[in-house]
Amino acid sequence: MKILIVDDHPMYRKGVRTILETADDMEVAGEATNGLEAISLCDQILPDVMLIDIRMPGMNGVEAAKRIKEKHPAVQILFLSMHHDDLSVITAMKTGARGYILKDADKEEILRAIRAVAAGEAIFSRDVATRMIDYATKPFSQMDSFTSLTAREKEVLFYISKGYSNVQIGGEMGLSAKTVSNYVALVLNKLHAADRNEAARMVEKMKNDTM
Repeated sequence: MKILIVDDHPMYRKGVRTILETADDMEVAGEATNGLEAISLCDQILPDVMLIDIRMPGMNGVEAAKRIKEKHPAVQILFLSMHHDDLSVITAMKTGARGYILKDADKEEILRAIRAVAAGEAIFSRDVATRMIDYATKPFSQMDSFTSLTAREKEVLFYISKGYSNVQIGGEMGLSAKTVSNYVALVLNKLHAADRNEAARMVEKMKNDTM
């Protein structure tokens, strides 16, 4: 398998390269330090698997992955990142990537993940998998305590609590940014919250009170 490593930290790239060089079924076909370089190298070498970080200078990994999957759908993408918050993981997986593991993964986990995504399987670090299951199975139930809100408004409040912008909320709910703005105003008004930050703090307090 031809592997492309994309990360702006040279020592981390070196570490991953060292791991891959121990595998008989893998070869490092190239290294890139940002999204733009990754796109250029993908055009040249057409790797089987691309290992990519999320946050890099210039074009980030999410935007690069999205463009690469659109142009080269056969390239399988595995995110290696230190970030495991809901927004980072969900945004990354919406690019068409097949896996997301954390940078503290050991050698065997990295090699296993690469082989899995190359075979078309999906794979996640344990912590990431747990968060994705929670996100998929009960994303809005935690909003039930806000009885003054409609189901749609609870959904908006959930995304507010996750730090989503109006544009991001609109993307999740299939609404225009203007419609989302109207919903946000309704939510803040019903909760008597001064702004989005206060609304998010109310959600966090509610979680703590029910634990």
